Amino acid sequence: MPKQAHHVTWGGRFAVGPAALMLRFSESVSYDRRLAPFDIAGSQAHAAMLARVGLLSVRERAAIHAGLDAILAEISAGRFKWDAALEDVHMNIERALTRRVPAAAKLHTARSRNDQVATDMRLWFKHACGVLGEKIRAVQRALLGVAAAHRRVLIPGYTHLQRAQPVFLAHHVFAWLEMLARDRARLAAVAASANWCPLGSGALAGTTLPVDREFTARVLGFVDARGRPQLTQNSMDAVADRDLFVEFAAAGALFGSHLSRIAEDLILWSSTEFGFVSLPDAFCTGSSLMPQKKNPDACELLRGKSARLQGNLQTLLTLIKGLPLTYNRDLQEDKPPVFDTFDQAAICADVLAGLAGGLTINAARCAAAAADPALLATDLADYLVTKGVPFRQAHHAVGAVVKLAEKSGVPLNRLPTVEVKKINPAFGPDWAGVFDLRRALAKRIGTGMPGPTQIARQFARWNKALK
Repeated sequence: MPKQAHHVTWGGRFAVGPAALMLRFSESVSYDRRLAPFDIAGSQAHAAMLARVGLLSVRERAAIHAGLDAILAEISAGRFKWDAALEDVHMNIERALTRRVPAAAKLHTARSRNDQVATDMRLWFKHACGVLGEKIRAVQRALLGVAAAHRRVLIPGYTHLQRAQPVFLAHHVFAWLEMLARDRARLAAVAASANWCPLGSGALAGTTLPVDREFTARVLGFVDARGRPQLTQNSMDAVADRDLFVEFAAAGALFGSHLSRIAEDLILWSSTEFGFVSLPDAFCTGSSLMPQKKNPDACELLRGKSARLQGNLQTLLTLIKGLPLTYNRDLQEDKPPVFDTFDQAAICADVLAGLAGGLTINAARCAAAAADPALLATDLADYLVTKGVPFRQAHHAVGAVVKLAEKSGVPLNRLPTVEVKKINPAFGPDWAGVFDLRRALAKRIGTGMPGPTQIARQFARWNKALK
């Protein structure tokens, strides 16, 4: 067995150090090093607090702050030497600081790695939610540009992947914007949940030393809208809680599901059978065998990434489901899923924004599809309702009209009025006027409907929200 390594911070209790295999198995610095800026910010705030309460001198605090600034500069420049034997980001930074600043041996006073990493992660979540929120906003802006450039284009809306009713293309795009707006709201809620400072909770029971948690919270930005510090209220829960991880992964999983649905729409629309859009060449690939192919790979990968994002959520839920309070080493595995969720969600957002920016709309194909008179069959039922026919009877009558058109092999609006009146005498000589597409859209005036007046209001709303 190897001799006890002097750099192991917890080694006083042990006669021998961990095996090399154990070191490889248990290290986390390979992925948690990305927490370095937040870890350093937390350590600087902690040092300032220790000086404030008299546990560090002003000179010692200044030396620690300067040393941490130098380490952060090295990390940012890629010059810092990470050591897996030191287990994690915290010990790597502490070891490097102690070599330079003797007073750094006092930095861990009144602090455990448990509340240290809890603080780091809450700072990281606030940052990650802000970054993803802005990336999703960029997607929304790109999609709004598509809607604005093709404001008058009509397409069929679909249910069961069958043509249902006509809508403006912009209305369909606005549906995507609504989905993405909820994603941003969820991320904002996660950031708000993260905005509570756990530093000072120690390993699980705080400390006997006279710390000032309120001061640390203010320094680190854990404050409410009025600048009042927000502190976790139970030291055990503060170090054991992983709700934020699950909430962030859940927000990422839902975002992935929305990306997947948008991507599927674009895949269908770009197919030869639909032909509504052409995807930008820069986000498509060809076939190694068939030279005519233009494959929507970016969209297909967006669909695939949604499964990965959902898997991260499931990993976290399974990880925490049977753990007793407070900390257990299992929880080291909480970071890879949320880091991966951030990385994948970020690049997916960038890709979708790029796709939207390069979309070409085939207005003629859209118009041809939207001109299908069957799309206004429901409007025809509404016409009968205005003539006093109960809707259920109107629905049945229009179904019979549709069947007659199919049997006759003519478009719905070309049937002779005399034949239509045989089905229901409430059909008047003006019945075919229902199939004026622009008239039909103009009658959809209620909030949230796809009529021109509401479309104009939604453009104003989204232009204001996304400026």
